[in-house]
Amino acid sequence: MASTTILFLFFCFFFLSLTTSTTATPPHPSPHNSNNNKQKPITLLSSGGFQIGGQKTINPLNSSETLTCDHAYVEYFFPARPRKLSFLLWHSSSTQLWQNRWDGGPGYKDLLLRRGYPVYLWDGPRVGRANWGCESYLYEPHFGIDELNFVNWNFGEKFKIWYDDGVQFPVDDEEAWIQATSARYAEFDVFENVKLQSEVMAKAVDQGKLGEEIVWVTSSAGGFRAQLAGTLVSKDKIKRVKGLIAYESFGYVFPDLKEVREEIGEIDEVEGFGPSFVLVERFKKFTEGLKFIQFVWGDHRSEDHEMVQMSKKCAEWINRFGGKAEVVMLREDAGLKGNTHLPFADLNNEEVLGLVEGVLRREGLDGFV
Repeated sequence: MASTTILFLFFCFFFLSLTTSTTATPPHPSPHNSNNNKQKPITLLSSGGFQIGGQKTINPLNSSETLTCDHAYVEYFFPARPRKLSFLLWHSSSTQLWQNRWDGGPGYKDLLLRRGYPVYLWDGPRVGRANWGCESYLYEPHFGIDELNFVNWNFGEKFKIWYDDGVQFPVDDEEAWIQATSARYAEFDVFENVKLQSEVMAKAVDQGKLGEEIVWVTSSAGGFRAQLAGTLVSKDKIKRVKGLIAYESFGYVFPDLKEVREEIGEIDEVEGFGPSFVLVERFKKFTEGLKFIQFVWGDHRSEDHEMVQMSKKCAEWINRFGGKAEVVMLREDAGLKGNTHLPFADLNNEEVLGLVEGVLRREGLDGFV
């Protein structure tokens, strides 16, 4: 009897050891190799997704055949005990960058849900999960994009030469880099598509599809689209958009005035990175409708950077027209060092989000339902 018991315990120990050894180092990224499991669970009331916008086109060769296309796709997450304000996370690369930190830890989506904020993830028309477009296009792989991503995302001035004074990225984790540079899809950065995506966002706000109190949080060229969308939302519905936080916005909207055009200079009407000029009435509606607008820049951005300068000019004109805009340099103004082009995915993203929470408290937008 004793020998049987010992044999049984031996096999239990062997099985436990085998199980432990094969699960101790899960692949990156995983909730098991981050601090997700050390925090309280996220309890959702519901989650799902829907399409918004789009059009039905008719085959010119056969009028009985139609195609419904050019819609946006929205994925939503509603916490069990929600706050009044919702966050719409608007990318210019991939919604994945809102879902995880560079090292696989919690991204803005989970950080916001854990704080009680409903979250919407947005794929604009022809982009990502909404790529059912009305026009044909040819995808061509462009070699060198990995190297371009590294520099454009502000990891360093040359490929794989990280800033020596610190970067909020796990620089020794090759898999983290692969995950980052893979989180891309075609963005269609021409003004025609920028306008289309902005129009559909305006429609989503007008129809109340995103709730009654929204903050747009954007990345890179998403900031340009959000500004333009703000000028397209109906005058009686713009109050639904409480604020805009644009991380490293590439592209800006200005009132169409001779003085502004002379200040800004020549523009490319085709390029998808602005600037764009809109009627004064539309610009004023946008600036007066929102409670706050922030243009946020990561570390290692020179004051002379073209887009930093453009953000300051845009903020100045927003404020001239009754708005409340500011430019925030994370190192100089907030003491946060090493932030990249995508601060919401950085290793210190909770500190970055803390700045957002401060704005919400200041504006009285952090209340629960």
